[in-house]
Amino acid sequence: MRHRSILSISSFIASLLLSTAAIAAAARPCPDPAYWQFDFWVGTWDVTTPDGKTAGWNRIEKDSEGCALVEHWTGARGGSGTSLNFYEASTRRWNQIWVDNEGAVLRLSGGLHEGRMVLSGTSSSNAARQRITWTPLDGGRVRQHWETSDDGGRTWKTAFDGTYSPRPSSRTMM
Repeated sequence: MRHRSILSISSFIASLLLSTAAIAAAARPCPDPAYWQFDFWVGTWDVTTPDGKTAGWNRIEKDSEGCALVEHWTGARGGSGTSLNFYEASTRRWNQIWVDNEGAVLRLSGGLHEGRMVLSGTSSSNAARQRITWTPLDGGRVRQHWETSDDGGRTWKTAFDGTYSPRPSSRTMM
C-alpha cells in the first residue's frame, strides 16, 4: 500500500512539473526556437581583424523578453553604431536594422544557413549589395565576415572580417 502511495505522489508531481513547464513555454512571448538562432552572438566582445589588431568592442544583448537582440558597437577608431536584430515569424526571416554615428542605415534580412547567420540587403550610403555572415567558432568566439557587391551579387569583396572573442568580465567596454 505504501508503495502505491509513493508511486501516486510521484506521478502527481511529475504531471504537475510537466504542466508547469508547458504553461511557462506557452507564456513565453517568442516561443519558436527560431527566435534563439542568433543567440550565439549574445555577449560582450573584443573584436579583432585577421592580423590581430583591435577593430573595436561590441555588446549584444537580448531585449523585448527575448524577442530581439540589440547590438552596441564601439570602433577602435571612434565610430559607433547600434542595431536591432529580430526574427519575424510571418516571413520566417531574420532582420537587422543598423544605424551608425554618421547616420548611415543598413537594412538586412536572411536566416540561419548551415549553422551560420547570413543576412543581406542594402545601405543608405551606397548602392552596393551588402552581405554579412556570422559564424560560431571554437572557444565561444564568432567570426563576422562583411562583404559588398557592386555588380548585383555576382562578385563579392570583403569590407570587414572580424573575430569576436568573449571579453573577460573584469574589463569594461571602451
